[in-house]
Amino acid sequence: MRPLTTSVEGVRRTNLGEVLRLVHHEGPRSRAVITAETGLNRSTVSDLVTTLVAAGLVEERDPDPTRRVGRPSPIVAASEDVVAIAVNPEVDALEVGAVTLGGRVRARVREEVSGDVRVDDVAAAVARVVDGWRGSELRGCRIVGGGVAVPGLVRAADGTVRLAPHLGWRDVDVAGPLRSATGLAFSVGNDASLGARAEKLFGAARDHADVVYLNGGASGIGGGLILHGTAIGGARGYAGEWGQNRPSILDPADRRTDDGVLEDEVNRARLLGALGLGAADDDELARALAASSDPAVADEVERQRRILAPSLANAANVLNPSVIVLGGFLAILHDHDPEGLLDQVRAHMLAAPAEDLEIRAAALGADRLLIGAAEAALEPLLADPLGLPASSS
Repeated sequence: MRPLTTSVEGVRRTNLGEVLRLVHHEGPRSRAVITAETGLNRSTVSDLVTTLVAAGLVEERDPDPTRRVGRPSPIVAASEDVVAIAVNPEVDALEVGAVTLGGRVRARVREEVSGDVRVDDVAAAVARVVDGWRGSELRGCRIVGGGVAVPGLVRAADGTVRLAPHLGWRDVDVAGPLRSATGLAFSVGNDASLGARAEKLFGAARDHADVVYLNGGASGIGGGLILHGTAIGGARGYAGEWGQNRPSILDPADRRTDDGVLEDEVNRARLLGALGLGAADDDELARALAASSDPAVADEVERQRRILAPSLANAANVLNPSVIVLGGFLAILHDHDPEGLLDQVRAHMLAAPAEDLEIRAAALGADRLLIGAAEAALEPLLADPLGLPASSS
C-alpha cells in the first residue's frame, strides 16, 4: 500500500484507491479475490467496498451461481455510470469520447475538420458534444473530468502544448479553455504516450512490463515507452518521438524525401494517395488496402514496411522490450503480414534481444487514444476516491 499520509484516514483513502484501481484495471472480481490480491483482511475489504458502493463508484452483483464450494462472495465491478471525457484533436478530425471506469468507451463522436484547428474551436465543440450527452447518453452519470491526447510535445509539469506542428499549436494552454467551456478539469498529454498507457492497462501489452509503442496518425508517428512497468517520459515529458528520427533506408529507390524523417517516409497520407483516397479513418483505410489489387498500392505498403523495420529494430536493440505495439495506420502495416514484419525487424537486430521479441497490433483499435486520455483524467479519482466533488449529468 502507498498511504497518502500516516493518519488512519489517509491509509483508508489509499486502500479505497487500491480497491477501485483493481476493479477498474483488472475487471470485476469477488470480495474474496480482492482480499487475496490486496493482502487486506476480509472485514477491511468489506468496509472499503461498502464505502465505494455508497459513493457510486462500484456496484455489487450476485455471485457466480456455478460456485458451489464455500460461502458465495458478491462480485464487485466498477460503475459504468462514472465517466471521463476524452478528446483527441487531429488535423483531419476531432474525436470526443466518454470512457467509463473499467475502460469502456460509452459514447463517441468524430467530427471531420479542415483548415486550422484552433484551441477555442476544439473547446467549443467539446462543450457542445458534452452538453448533448448530459441529456442523452450520459444522463445520470457522474463526469469526473477530462483528458486530451495531443499529437505533439506536451510539457509534463503543467500540460502546456509546446509544439503540435500539424495543428499549428505552439506554447498553448489547452486545459484552460476546455475547463472554461465545459466546467470540467482536463489533463493534457501526448497522444502516443497515452496510447501506450492504454495498451499496457487494457490492450496488447497487458502481460508485458517492457514495451515500445508507436502510434501512426494523420499528424505523423509518435511513441511511448514503458520499462519495468513504469511509463518513461524523459526530463520534461517529450520522450518517444520516434517519427522525428532519421530513417534507415537501405535502398535509395525507397526514398521519397531528400532529407526527411521517419514520418515523412512512413506516412498515412502516402497510403491514402496510393489508394486515390482524400480522407478515411483507420477502419476505412484498412478495408481499402485489403480490397485493393493495384500493384502500386502493394508496392507502397511494402516500401513503408521496409523503412519501418530498421527503426523498430533500432528501438529494440537499444531498449530491449519484450513487445513492440503498433497503433493507427502502423497497425495496418503490421497486419498486412505480421510474421514477415517480425522477420524483417529481427534481421536488423542483435540475436539475443531478438529471440523473444513480439510485435503486436494495438488491441484497442480506434479506442486506444480515448482510453489513454480518460485514464489520465481518472487518475485523481483512483488516487483518492473520496477526494473529488461529484459532477453529475
